[in-house]
Amino acid sequence: MFQVSVEETFAAAHNLRNYKGKCEDLHGHNYKIRVVLSGQELDSTGLLYDFVSLKQVIRSIIASLDHKYLNELPPFDTLNPSAENLARHIYDQATRQLPPSPNGAGIASITVWETETTAATYHP
Repeated sequence: MFQVSVEETFAAAHNLRNYKGKCEDLHGHNYKIRVVLSGQELDSTGLLYDFVSLKQVIRSIIASLDHKYLNELPPFDTLNPSAENLARHIYDQATRQLPPSPNGAGIASITVWETETTAATYHP
């Protein structure tokens, strides 16, 4: 099994609904995102997936979140903008936008860090 990953960052604000504690108040994070792809076979170039293509897709997704108030953006206008839900949202967007891989590589996980010590991971 081969894996490749890319990391990107963005800044955004949010508050958690139906939560009792300081995170119910408006606050921001400098998020870090890691996207991991995995697959059994390399392509004819010896790559699992082209980093350039992967980064372009992840950057386009992050651009829609960067320096925004997440609670105002779909789906977070109704869905709580937790790190867990952000990870799933990024997965959903990435699977729609990533060009298919002829060798069957796919997303293995998306990790979203809110701080250096707190993260949530979605595994499809």
